[in-house]
Amino acid sequence: MKGMRVLAMALLVVLLALAGCGATPAPTAVPATAVPATAVPATAVPATAVPATEPPAGLACAEPIKIGLITDLSGALAIYGVMIQRSFLLGMEYAAGAPGTAENVFQIGDCEVQVLIRDDQSNAETTATVARELIEVEKVDLLVGTASSGAAATLQEIARENKIVLIVAPAAANDITGVNFNEYTFRVSRTNYQDAVNQCEYMTSEYDTFIQLAPDYAFGWGSAQAFRDACTFYGGTFVGDDIFAPAATTDFTPYIEQIADSGADAWILTWAGGGFVSVMQAARDLGVTEEMALGATFIDNALQPVFYANAVGTTAGILYHYTAPQNNPINDWLVQETKARYGVPPDLFDADGMNAALAVVEGLKRSGGNADAASMIAALEGLEFNGPKGVIYMRPEDHVAIQDMYILKLVNVTDPEFKYYEYVKTTRPQVPCLLPEALQSRCGDLPIGSLGGQ
Repeated sequence: MKGMRVLAMALLVVLLALAGCGATPAPTAVPATAVPATAVPATAVPATAVPATEPPAGLACAEPIKIGLITDLSGALAIYGVMIQRSFLLGMEYAAGAPGTAENVFQIGDCEVQVLIRDDQSNAETTATVARELIEVEKVDLLVGTASSGAAATLQEIARENKIVLIVAPAAANDITGVNFNEYTFRVSRTNYQDAVNQCEYMTSEYDTFIQLAPDYAFGWGSAQAFRDACTFYGGTFVGDDIFAPAATTDFTPYIEQIADSGADAWILTWAGGGFVSVMQAARDLGVTEEMALGATFIDNALQPVFYANAVGTTAGILYHYTAPQNNPINDWLVQETKARYGVPPDLFDADGMNAALAVVEGLKRSGGNADAASMIAALEGLEFNGPKGVIYMRPEDHVAIQDMYILKLVNVTDPEFKYYEYVKTTRPQVPCLLPEALQSRCGDLPIGSLGGQ
């Protein structure tokens, strides 16, 4: 065994979601572009002054454009939904070079863009209700959302039925751009597969053998497959079959006994909410936390001290932390304004929210201000734009957002500004095309179904 150090305290991938082959290309760098001036939206805390800059690039549209933003503001994932709401509006302000009105109307060049916000509480039925209201009553041109992957699946079907482009943020399930793919759905959020590639490349440099436990439903199966594929690709070996437990499990003793008896160097856990506490209690009772490393990704600023207090010194992956992007003026602006308006730095999904706004605006510029589905699909496929995480590339084959992610070392969990990490490196995970068999012709030369191809 290469090490007994605990790699992390929790792989809360489901919380974050419910929310090709060969060498990995170098991470992208953001050109040193001008940062737009900012002012204060009617509901915001006063912003700090920023230098005057050039006006934003022009956008013209024949009619005002309406964007429906659906996110969780009062449900189980409100901690994430609030990040998306604030950062999407900041992204629109960045693109406009000026604040919006109290009604969230932004003047971008010669185009008026309004953002209509709805709370879906991470409930798929509510998602459907508010989406149809936005489409049928408010006549929105585009949709953005949502925090829950299950709700996002509902939302993308409604977008397809109504021939409206949807940009998904921050839901992470592979299925969104996999088995549930439709041509109207794009994403700026990463996939669980990107989490796995980012994490496994590092884990396999520390540990040789693995076993994993996941919930026995679609999300758990997909996550387990992604981690098995990615860790195997980078040289790891799984010493047994993946272990699946019913989602309602409260006594994990039989499952943890299998892990304890496996002889693996590290175990990988995908679980949700309160059940995670029971998993870890069983692991402690059976000595697994002392004898085996637990593979994990870092999480949001608020939960990080709760679950990682005993794991200072750990090195692991994360999709975004505000201290991670290197020499990125867009991220610098996002950090400055989020602190000024909300009294905290950006959190785990703030980059996703800003990137969603920037994708909308850059897509509209590319389409000549036309928000109809055909124009926007053509504009978004293959789009590259600069955001707080570097260059986002909207892969035309399956609408996956290829993006920078990070490996960081946890150095404390007490910093008042959440400066918990020491930067290690930036990665840019390349993931397979997961389209269903009937659509695999779209995948072109991309590996299909796994990092090693078919």
